[in-house]
Amino acid sequence: MYFLETASAIFIGSFLLTYLTIPKIIRIVEYKRLMDDPNIRSSHNAKTPTLGGVSFFYTIIFVLFFIHGRDTLNEAIYIIPGLTILFMIGLKDDLIVISPGAKLIAQVFAVAFILVNPSFTIHSFNGFLNIFEIPYYLYLAIAGFIMITIINSYNLIDGIDGLASIVGIVILMIFTTIFYTTGEHFFALLSISLNACLLAFFGFNISSERKIFMGDTGSLIVGYIISILTLKFLALTPDAYVGLPFLLENAPLIAISILIVPLFDTARVFTIRIANKKGPFSPDRNHTHHVLIDFWGLSHKQASFIIGCFNLVFVVLFIVLGSKAENLGMVIFLISVIIILGYVFFKYNYNFTTLKQKILLKRKVGKIKSSIEKPKKNRLKVSRDKEELDSK
Repeated sequence: MYFLETASAIFIGSFLLTYLTIPKIIRIVEYKRLMDDPNIRSSHNAKTPTLGGVSFFYTIIFVLFFIHGRDTLNEAIYIIPGLTILFMIGLKDDLIVISPGAKLIAQVFAVAFILVNPSFTIHSFNGFLNIFEIPYYLYLAIAGFIMITIINSYNLIDGIDGLASIVGIVILMIFTTIFYTTGEHFFALLSISLNACLLAFFGFNISSERKIFMGDTGSLIVGYIISILTLKFLALTPDAYVGLPFLLENAPLIAISILIVPLFDTARVFTIRIANKKGPFSPDRNHTHHVLIDFWGLSHKQASFIIGCFNLVFVVLFIVLGSKAENLGMVIFLISVIIILGYVFFKYNYNFTTLKQKILLKRKVGKIKSSIEKPKKNRLKVSRDKEELDSK
């Protein structure tokens, strides 16, 4: 079967499998009362079903079975164990909260399965900042760091309705185009399948009647697949880049631009938490999407749409620049953009404890005002009643 026919079948099959099974997951979650309870930092007010990511897992497993013959170095067999590990750890975290350390250990094991496959080995940076050949041990360290960073970054942006879906859809659209252009059809089909899952899930995630969250079960799986696609993109041979509209040495910067939203948000919140002498994984409402909602008054859909559009525009801009500009100039430009964005959002930065104190203070002031106004109203009422009696 030709690629376009296979891609169409994979997209339709993945979309339908996810779309038709999510309502059943919602019913099971509601029946077993496995709902996500809102807390003090939640962006939702009602109990909401979670575990939407379960549908991603079995859909991707089915797809890997059908496209297994298109991989060149048995990549599918190496993806399944890591995918299963993160599915199990994500499912456990959705049901009973686990420590960040336990999640990190699981991620290391999942990443290890990918790193040992020669298809993902980065042999050279192709002149990026004048770096060419790299030793194998350095590849393991860099690739492991890249994958774990991407997995956690994507996990952290899953904070409001539609955001993780929209950002994931944009990222996967770009990777689909890249891998189709370079002839890596196995990875293009994998991107298409996961994109179909996110599109089917997106409708439920923004729904007011049949809402469901993907949970850590979903965000870890999606982050894992995106990290695999990123690593494969960086591991492409120089010949494969011929058909791509940017210079070979700019590939690492293109990868950063594709992942700019989760990477920038993670770097920002980690910096704020460490500056406030807190753990980098301690929960708060300092994320970029929280700023858009809490300070700029945007809805979940508006904030998600704006962030998704920014991601797409940023990638297109860097691809255009990467077609001619030297990577040193692009690095300077990237750093400048990050500093500007960091400054803009720093102005709206706040500590959630401080915000909570302000809310409590406002309530106390309101109570004091009402306690002062009540006697006044009572005195006025008494005086009116007295005047009415005197007139009679």
